[in-house]
Amino acid sequence: MKYLLTLPNILTGFRFALIPVLMVLFMIHQGTGVEMAAFLVFVLAALTDFADGYLARRYKAETVLGKLMDPLADKALVTTALIMLIPLGKIPAAVSLVIICREIIVTGFRGLAATSGKVVAAGMLGKIKSNLQYFGLGFLIFPLGVLPVPYQHEIGRILIYGSLVMAVWSAIDYFYKLRAVFVETPAR
Repeated sequence: MKYLLTLPNILTGFRFALIPVLMVLFMIHQGTGVEMAAFLVFVLAALTDFADGYLARRYKAETVLGKLMDPLADKALVTTALIMLIPLGKIPAAVSLVIICREIIVTGFRGLAATSGKVVAAGMLGKIKSNLQYFGLGFLIFPLGVLPVPYQHEIGRILIYGSLVMAVWSAIDYFYKLRAVFVETPAR
């Protein structure tokens, strides 16, 4: 049990716990204070993504649970923001749908590879995609008019469209790298 309660796993669990808080703040979404709170919760959750992986590698505290739950927490956080920004008119539903579908497909690819004994680490394309998503969503969540940043939401949408391109590109890259897994004949 002591191996499950590592600091990286606790941070991942904390990220999961912040997701319903973020969702409630999006549903309230009245006033700059609530929008700022949503932004701060999102940033805190995103920072735990960077911290848990760094700490797990730095202190050799990687666990099977962490390898499973960390990417799921990332996907749940981004999916929550992508969905909750649609009714606010900050992101087109089609863009959110493609990004979310990509996440489901790549998770399936990774799961299939795992059944064949292949571990697929996150590639550079996926990391670029994630960073574009975090920054783009941050720009879209941050309340307008607080800082003198012209075209704040437009910048956020450009970053999200960049992440959309990277999402599709990285999904194709995963498929290409795992193509041998897809054509293997299962052992009988």
